[in-house]
Amino acid sequence: MKRIGILGDIGSGKSYVAKNFGYPVFNADEEVGKLYKKNKKIFTKLNRTLPKHIKSFPINKKEITTAILSNKDNLRKIIKIVHYEIRKKMNIFLNKNKNKKIIILDIPLLLENKINKKNDVLIFVQAKKIKIMKRLKQRPNFNLKLFNKFKRIQLSLDYKKKKSNFIVKNNFTRKSIKKDIKYILSEIL
Repeated sequence: MKRIGILGDIGSGKSYVAKNFGYPVFNADEEVGKLYKKNKKIFTKLNRTLPKHIKSFPINKKEITTAILSNKDNLRKIIKIVHYEIRKKMNIFLNKNKNKKIIILDIPLLLENKINKKNDVLIFVQAKKIKIMKRLKQRPNFNLKLFNKFKRIQLSLDYKKKKSNFIVKNNFTRKSIKKDIKYILSEIL
């Protein structure tokens, strides 16, 4: 099984690119959303750690946002609690798909949390900052302060780009992405 890790800026279209490969995708953001909605154990841990902020189950994303923005250490506390469960979910996904030719890892902190392996194929999704910001501002819960907090815990885009085996230039059209994916698959298969 070949593992493809998708890297790039927040809002660059990593998940869109990942889905377009046509292979099983582990989407960490979606899994975190599921944990907040369905996992009482995560709620209990977050509630114990941040009782002033995390009060209701299913966990309300506004409570998470408020917690992160109120104290610089809260984001790290949340990540520490959630990351362990996400890693378990990823391992279940990898086991379930061990006979697939390729799997895609759509994990925002792939390099930061040292989830990637030496032989992973890393793909950097590059998009123009103006287009990224335009897209992000259209999201219903976009918060610039929160965006900046997440940016601070990530490795630089230049570093991620240098670590990557391929670059997908995302101009947010399916045609260009499909062309890049076809080329990448021809190179790695």
